Amino acid sequence: MPRMHDEDIDDEEFDRGPSRGEQRRQALAVLALAQQLVTLSEPALARIPMDDDLRELVLASRKITAQIARKRQIQYLAKHMRRREDEALDAIRAALEHDKADGRRAAQALHEVEYWRDRLVDEGDEALAELLAAFPQADRQHLRQLARNARQERLQNRPPHAYRDLFRDLRTLLSTSDDVEG
Repeated sequence: MPRMHDEDIDDEEFDRGPSRGEQRRQALAVLALAQQLVTLSEPALARIPMDDDLRELVLASRKITAQIARKRQIQYLAKHMRRREDEALDAIRAALEHDKADGRRAAQALHEVEYWRDRLVDEGDEALAELLAAFPQADRQHLRQLARNARQERLQNRPPHAYRDLFRDLRTLLSTSDDVEG
């Protein structure tokens, strides 16, 4: 029997899809996605677009407390997820990424509030002038009084009531300015 040369072999005949290694990488990615879904909070899980049977599998996986049984259940969940269309998995990934981005924005907003609160307490009127330049709608007298009271609380080792009030007012101020801008 004559030997076939590479030129004689039809490429379409040997195109068998992804390699075993690629299939394994895809399966591990879906397993990681399943693990993320199981660790989500109830409100975060409610925002994820998925069908009811998949949601029930996620909820069933959460109820299992034994480590090995939970691992097995998550693998079972991943198996069902791999049977879904790629578009469904992409929608789940996009929703998770959106939630993650929202969390980063919220953390950044809290850091900005803490930054201004600490500056107002530590630096006083100089920081207040900068804050008023950035946020002209702020109540100068009220913020100055809260910063002064917070400074006194710190010096006298009293509970930080004014410190918390200052944080609350700054958070409201910054969130309303973000709503006006966005």
